[in-house]
Amino acid sequence: MSPRDLFGAALRGLSANKLRSLLTVLGVSIGVGAVIVLVAVGNGSGKAVQSRLEAMGTNLLTVSTSGGGGGFARGQAGPSAQQYALTLDDATALADRRLAPDVASVAPVMTSSGTATNGDTSYTINQVIGTTPAYLPATNTPVGSGESFTQDDVDAAERVIVLGQTTATELFGRAQAAVGQTVKLGAVDFVVRGVLASKDSTGFNDPNATAIVPISTLRATQAGYGALSQIVVQAADKDRVDLAQAEVTQLLTARHQVPATTTSPFRITNSAQILQTSQDTAATFTALLATVAAISLVVGGIGVTNIMLVTVTERTREIGIRKALGARRRTILGQFLIEATLLSLIGGAVGVAAALVMTQFQLAGVMPVLVPSSIALALGVSAAVGLFFGSMPAHRAAGLRPIDALRHE
Repeated sequence: MSPRDLFGAALRGLSANKLRSLLTVLGVSIGVGAVIVLVAVGNGSGKAVQSRLEAMGTNLLTVSTSGGGGGFARGQAGPSAQQYALTLDDATALADRRLAPDVASVAPVMTSSGTATNGDTSYTINQVIGTTPAYLPATNTPVGSGESFTQDDVDAAERVIVLGQTTATELFGRAQAAVGQTVKLGAVDFVVRGVLASKDSTGFNDPNATAIVPISTLRATQAGYGALSQIVVQAADKDRVDLAQAEVTQLLTARHQVPATTTSPFRITNSAQILQTSQDTAATFTALLATVAAISLVVGGIGVTNIMLVTVTERTREIGIRKALGARRRTILGQFLIEATLLSLIGGAVGVAAALVMTQFQLAGVMPVLVPSSIALALGVSAAVGLFFGSMPAHRAAGLRPIDALRHE
């Protein structure tokens, strides 16, 4: 029997029971589609986190104390807490190019919170940041409308403020309408200099629900004269981040007289390391999703086995007649293997088509990013599923003795 005739016989066998074949195709297509879609969701989630981290810059260092820092260094006890608290003098020293030649800019940061009011409208700002103008470019935080405050504003402790998009919208209805207006933060009036450009959320906290003021103003009106929450350091180049980190560590250790036998009280977060960690986490997450989805492919394969076993049982007399007329074992085996593989491949094609449609829409708040290799892999696995799970029924059919098959009722 020629391959063409064998293929035709397999098609006729499948078309003999269309509903059963359709259900088998559906089971395989669900598995294939799930693999492609879940891999795309995992990849899309990883890409989203990666783009947000890259937008912050890969040459950024964030310095804080191991005790957690904070505007008042609360929760820290004893003289060591005060000794290792970050100060404005530390920020000034880090900005000295002679002491830290691989550091491009430095921005001291204090954080507070408060309720902002505009007439009868009030809004609680969970993060009021006191800093210098260098903070905005270092953290890639552009101003969307209006302008930022200047170093002269910091020196004079001017009561000016830059609002996040959410804060401005909550207080003024439209973000652009906030520029030039006066807003009360606590008991102090601030003039709105600008409104920050909208930023994508990277977690549960809204990054647009914020406000930025000169650090001198915050120290004088809100947070008192405690320690800095952190110091944001921008390396001169992304290839010099490690050098800048070493210089920052050495300088702070020397300034605060940290004993050589003591674990460093300063925590320096490297944005490049965070990016690499997030990429590794995203890859693990995607692999986990693919593994979970692959289970549905195995379930689909078991369905192929059951359907083919039923098919063999129903066609036992047909097999006996064909073998009695001289059909070879390999012909019977080949036909049933082709039927099982066709069911899996057709199901795989349907699953791919469904996945291509589904990945055009957001799923669970994530825009899927299709991985071409997952399509080829899913189709290859679906074909392998057909061959593997169809082999047992095919061997059973091919091994039937003609006399036993002809006696089957």
